[in-house]
Amino acid sequence: MTSSISSVGNISSAGLGSGLDVNSIITSLMAIESRPLDMLKVQATSLNTQISTYGKLQSYFSTMRDKANALTSLTLWDGTTASVSDTSAVKVTTSTGSTAGTYSVNVQNLAAAQTVVSSAFADSSADLGIGSLVIELGTWTGDPGDPFTAKTGTAAVTVDIAEGESSLSAIRDKINSAGAGVVASIVTDASGARLSIRSKETGVENAFRITATETFDDGDPATGLSSLSFDLGGGASQLTRKQTAANALVQINGIDVESATNTLDNVVDGLSMTLLKPTATAVDVTVAADTETIKTRLTEFVTTYNELNNYLRTQTAYNAETRKGGTLQGDQSAVSLQNQLRLVLNQASTASGTWSQLSQVGITMGKDGTLSVDSAKLDAALVNLPELEKLLSGDGADAGSTGFIRRYKEMADAALSIDGTFTTRKDGLQSKLDRNGKSQDVLEVRLAQVEARLRRQYTALDQSMASLNGLSSYVSQQMAMLAKTSSSDS
Repeated sequence: MTSSISSVGNISSAGLGSGLDVNSIITSLMAIESRPLDMLKVQATSLNTQISTYGKLQSYFSTMRDKANALTSLTLWDGTTASVSDTSAVKVTTSTGSTAGTYSVNVQNLAAAQTVVSSAFADSSADLGIGSLVIELGTWTGDPGDPFTAKTGTAAVTVDIAEGESSLSAIRDKINSAGAGVVASIVTDASGARLSIRSKETGVENAFRITATETFDDGDPATGLSSLSFDLGGGASQLTRKQTAANALVQINGIDVESATNTLDNVVDGLSMTLLKPTATAVDVTVAADTETIKTRLTEFVTTYNELNNYLRTQTAYNAETRKGGTLQGDQSAVSLQNQLRLVLNQASTASGTWSQLSQVGITMGKDGTLSVDSAKLDAALVNLPELEKLLSGDGADAGSTGFIRRYKEMADAALSIDGTFTTRKDGLQSKLDRNGKSQDVLEVRLAQVEARLRRQYTALDQSMASLNGLSSYVSQQMAMLAKTSSSDS
């Protein structure tokens, strides 16, 4: 019988000896012990959600600040736009420094680049022999036979043509890589291949002449490298001029203006004019304040503000239907930001002498905190641009004398600063999350110890009960045998 008891005691699976469901008991007890850890995990999830929500809110504030910055920029309020009565003849763009006004533009002549063309060769592989081409930029002072005046600040460029690089296509490439201020190309038609050479830049001072020298002169100027010479001043000239270098000639408000290019920068302060074709009659150019861009920027600000407001309202509100509050419901920092956004419009501004409230220029706030724009009122206000600029972006000594959009900018600057609401609140939430993590680590260690202790205790109990069960069985067997013996003796 002893061996039977010993055998029972060697069973290692908890509960088998005693009949107790030890694993279920320990699992239930550990579930109770783990409640503080579960609460910490729920809290950590909530903290992470709050940190994420503040991150999104910070992004909304940053976007609103960007839109406010655009509206307080001097570049915006000084901006102008140009309208042209004939855009096929003149293109006009404005920049800083341009002033409102009307200009009469009469294009008499466009700037042009000199272009010369050779006679036809069989094809682009035609060999012109070795030698050199000397290319000079400058001005032809008048009719053929008049002298050539070199362009100030430039020097003649020599293009050497050696063996193996004397084909028409190779000569083209040599000219283009020489940096001589001209561009060569090959044009092929029914007659053959022709070399076309054109000034890189327009204007009379960018004309050119070409002096050709053959290493082995065949005496015929129409063949070999000699066929690429061009000199209107009485020298050898085999190339044909197809386009004469010319300056642009234009009258602006009756004033004659000459330009080497077809783009006139700051001939009129802040304006860039691109001449596209000569005109038979004057083209009217009107420069005015760029009110459309101001209106667009203001509409963009309102849209961005409303996105911010709606997100903040949702995150701080309580939904009676779902019986759930927003992630930031009751969060004092979030509620403070919400109040600050609305308070900006509550205080009148003395920045403008014409208006004191945004509602007077068509921007109003609804009950839900969103802004709306009355386009007709805003258009009327845009007529008085200096006062509207003051009302929106005026930089006063205090809030009362500061423009409304600048107030929003300054509020956002403060909230987004290194020691502002977002940094402070997110740092605070992160500190809580860090402490939460440490508390979870401590609890997990303690729970592991508790579970180990419970398993030891229940394993010992199981073994004791198994031993007692074995003893009880043995006693029962002995009593039964005793009873049987007593019955036999009687």
